[in-house]
Amino acid sequence: MYKKFTIACSLFATLFALNAQNPIIQTYFTADPAPMVYDGTVYLYTSHDEDSTVNNFFTMYDTRCYSSKDMVNWTDHGAVASLKSFKWMNKDNGAWAPQCIERNGKFYLYVPIHGEGIAVLVSDAPTGPFTDPIGKRLIDSDHIWQDIDPTVSIDDNGQAYLYWGNPKLWFVKLNKDMVSYDKTIGDIGIVSIDMTTESFGSKAGRDGKPGPTYTEGPWFYKRNSLYYMVYAAEGIPEYISYSTSNSPEGPWTYKGHIMKRADHLAFTNHSGIIDFKGNSYVFYHDQSLSKGQGFKRSVSVEQFAYNADGSIPVIPATKEGVIKSVANLDPYKRVEAETIAWSEGLKTSGNSQNGVYVTKITNGDYIKVRSVDLGKGAKSFEGSVASATSGETIEIRIDGKEGQLLGTLNVSATGGEQSWKTLSCKLEKATGIHDVYFVFKGGEGNLFNFDWWKFGK
Repeated sequence: MYKKFTIACSLFATLFALNAQNPIIQTYFTADPAPMVYDGTVYLYTSHDEDSTVNNFFTMYDTRCYSSKDMVNWTDHGAVASLKSFKWMNKDNGAWAPQCIERNGKFYLYVPIHGEGIAVLVSDAPTGPFTDPIGKRLIDSDHIWQDIDPTVSIDDNGQAYLYWGNPKLWFVKLNKDMVSYDKTIGDIGIVSIDMTTESFGSKAGRDGKPGPTYTEGPWFYKRNSLYYMVYAAEGIPEYISYSTSNSPEGPWTYKGHIMKRADHLAFTNHSGIIDFKGNSYVFYHDQSLSKGQGFKRSVSVEQFAYNADGSIPVIPATKEGVIKSVANLDPYKRVEAETIAWSEGLKTSGNSQNGVYVTKITNGDYIKVRSVDLGKGAKSFEGSVASATSGETIEIRIDGKEGQLLGTLNVSATGGEQSWKTLSCKLEKATGIHDVYFVFKGGEGNLFNFDWWKFGK
C-alpha cells in the first residue's frame, strides 16, 4: 500500500511539473512585473533579485526585459538597464520596480532607485539600449525614500500621468517630452492623493486606529471609461487590491481585493494588468522558485475576465498560470533558444556577437516550448551551439521530457564556449501542435551553450 502511495505521489509530482507554468521566468529571480503591449507583442519589464542576497535584503542591480507573442513562451532580452545607466548617481544597490511606455516611437523606462528617487531612461526600441536623457533624477522631492514604484499611463487626450509612492500616493502630469513634468500644479508639480478609507479601504494601523489599505506598487491604467489604480495593500504580507475613478486624478473609490494572500506568495507583491489579443492578464510575483525566500521573487501571470460592470474578480494565484496560448509558435523560422515556457537547471547570458543565449547547461536540464505548430511534419533540426568538448546531445522530444523522441542532435566540439557552429540532425515525422522539449545530456559540469534553433521541412 505504501509503495502504491509513493508511486502515485511521484506521478502526481511529475504531472504537476509538466503542467506548471508559474513562475514564467525560471532562469533568474524576477519581480515587480510591468507588462507593455506594443506592436502585437507583450514586453515584460522586471526588477531582478540577485541569486546571492547581501545583508539579508533586496539585492537588485538591473532591469530585465522579456517578450511574448503567445503569453506562454517568453524570450529573454537580458538586462536592458542597470544602476550604471545613471552616471550622476553612485549607488551599488536599489534598482527597484520599473515601468516602460511608448510614445511617438520612443520608449520611456521609469526606474526607481531606492533612496535616490525616480529616474527615466529612453530608447528607440522596447529592448533598448536605454540611455539617460536628462542626467539627473526625474522626481526629486523631500520624501525621496518614499519615491518608489512608478506607474505611467497616457490618457485619451494625450496627457501622460506618472503615479508612484509608498506609503502615500503622488502623481505628476508629464510633459509631452515624457522626461519632464508640469510644475504649475500641486507642490511644484507634485500632487498628493488624499489617502482616505473611502478611496483605499480600511485596516487597523500600528496604533490600532483605522487607516487606508494602500501600501505600495501602484498600477494605473484606463479601460473603457474607467480609471483603475491597482496596488499592494494591507501591509505585510501584501494583498493586491484596487480602486477606480471617473478621472485620472481621482477621487478614487475602493473596490476590494484582486488577489489574496497565498502560501507561495512573497511578503511583498506588485501587479501589472494588460489586455492582449482579446484576453485580460494580471502579473504579480511570488516566492515559489526560491522555495520561500522573500528576497528572491519570481514573476507569475494569470488570465482573468472582468465582470460586466468593469469590476475585477478575486483572482487565485495558481501554479498552472496561463492555460491556453493566444498564438502558435512557428518552428520553421529561427527561434531564439532563450524562448522558454519552462526550464530546469540552466541560465541565460549574453554578448555583443550573439545577444542572449542559453548557458550553464548540465546533464538532465531541459527547455519546454509550448504550442509549437509542426504542421505536416518536420524532417530536420538545426541549432547553433558552442562547445569545448564532444559527446553531448540535445534530445528533441514532444509532449513531455520523456515524450516521443523525434531526433537527437550530437554536439561535437566547436572550438570553445564562444566558438559557435550550426549543427543539424534528422527528425522523425510528427504533425500538428505539440509542446517541444529540448533535453540536454552529457557528462559532468557545464555541457555547451545554445543560441538558436530551427526545424526544417
